[in-house]
Amino acid sequence: MSVIKCAVYVRKSTEHGLEQEFNSLLNQDESCKAYIASQAFNNWEYVRTYTDAAISGGTMERPALKQMLGDISKGLINTVVVYKVDRLSRSILDFHNMMKYFDKYNCNFVSITQAFDTSTSMGKLTLNMLLSFAQFEREVASERVRDKIRASKAKGLWMGGNPPLGYDTKDKKLVVNEAEAQQVKQLFEKYLELQSVKRLVQYAEAQGIYSKKWISKKGNQKGGNKISLMGMHRLLRDMTYIGQIAHKKANTFAKGEQDAIISKELFNEVQQALKNNSNNKTESHRSPNLLSGKLFNSQGERFINQVKTNKNHTKIHYYAQKGLFIPAAPVDEVVSNTISEFLNSDLSHLPPDSASALKSVNWAALSGVQKRDFIQAIVDKAIFSNKQLIIYLDISPNSVRPFITDVYVNQSSLPMVIYYK
Repeated sequence: MSVIKCAVYVRKSTEHGLEQEFNSLLNQDESCKAYIASQAFNNWEYVRTYTDAAISGGTMERPALKQMLGDISKGLINTVVVYKVDRLSRSILDFHNMMKYFDKYNCNFVSITQAFDTSTSMGKLTLNMLLSFAQFEREVASERVRDKIRASKAKGLWMGGNPPLGYDTKDKKLVVNEAEAQQVKQLFEKYLELQSVKRLVQYAEAQGIYSKKWISKKGNQKGGNKISLMGMHRLLRDMTYIGQIAHKKANTFAKGEQDAIISKELFNEVQQALKNNSNNKTESHRSPNLLSGKLFNSQGERFINQVKTNKNHTKIHYYAQKGLFIPAAPVDEVVSNTISEFLNSDLSHLPPDSASALKSVNWAALSGVQKRDFIQAIVDKAIFSNKQLIIYLDISPNSVRPFITDVYVNQSSLPMVIYYK
C-alpha cells in the first residue's frame, strides 16, 4: 500500500487570542495531527502544517494556502486535513474551485469534525450545505460589523483607521495635534487664495507639509509622504476638521467627540470654492487671473473669477457683488507691472534675507505661468476700493525661494513709492 502524504491546513480570521500560549491554531493543528495518527493503519503519514494567521476565509489571497496548492500540484501532498470546512474557505465559489483543483491532482480533502465522503453524491450535498451555512455565517457577521460601524458613527464615535493630519489617537479617540492643526488651517486658507488643488499640492510640498505620519499597532511607521492630488481633495472635504464624523455610505454625519480644527465658515467657503472651480473647470484649465482668491472689495467680500463666453470671444472678470464686475485683463496688467517695478526698486530697507531673495528673481526670464505663480506666492491680498488697487505682499524668503535663480542678481535700484503697514 502506498503512503498517503497528509498536510494540515489551519487558519484564524483575526489576531485576537493568538498571543495565548495555546491558541486556536495550535488546537486545530494538534487535533488534525491526532486524526492523521489514528489513520496510520491506512498508511496515512503527516507531512507538514500550513498556517494562515489573521486572514479571512473569504479571500484566496493567503500565503500558506497558495503554497499548499503549489505543493499539491507537485505531488507532495495526497490529502488535506482541516478541523472544519470553513477553515479552508467560507466562499462556496472558492471552495468549488479548490475541489476541482484537488480532483485534478488526485488530492483528497478531510474535515475531522464533519464526517462526509466527497466521492458520493450525498457527501457532496452535505459539503455544499455546510459551505452554505459557513458563507451565511460570514455574511451575517459582516452585516453585524457594518451595523455596529453605522450606529457608532451616528453617535459621533471615531471607528479607527488611519488618523487624519492634524490629529493623534489616544484611548481610541482623536486628539488635536497642535503643530499639524496649524498646517491644516494653512492648507484650507491657502486654497481660497490659490483656487487650485494642484497648486495647493505644490505649495504643501514647498512648505514641507506632508501626509500624516503615525505608528501602526505592529510598530511600523506609516505616512509622512507627499500629499497626492487625490489626498488633498480628501483633506479639503474631510468633515472631521469641523468636529463631525461622517458615514459616507449612509451619507450621514454627526457631531464627533474630537475638537474641531477649523471653523465651519472656513470649511463651507472651501467647499463652495471647490464646487465653483469644478463647475468652471478651473482645475483643468488653470485660471490665468493673477489675483484669484486674493482680491477683496472694501467690505471684505472676496472676488471670484467670472467667465463669460459667446460665439466670438471670452471675457474674464473679477466678481464680488451684484453689479460689480472688474475686467481681469487690465487689473492683472497693473499687478504685473507693479510687481516688476517692485523687484527693480531699491529694497535695501527690507530685511536682508527678503531683499536678497527678491533680488535673485529674474523676472524677465520667467514664463507667463511662472510669473503668475510668483505673484500668487508673494501677494498676500489685494483690496479694490474707490477705483484703487491696494496690494499687500508676503516677502518672506520661503515665499520667494522657489523662484530664485542662484546665479542671478538684480542690480536695479530704482525709486518706488511703497507704503508699509
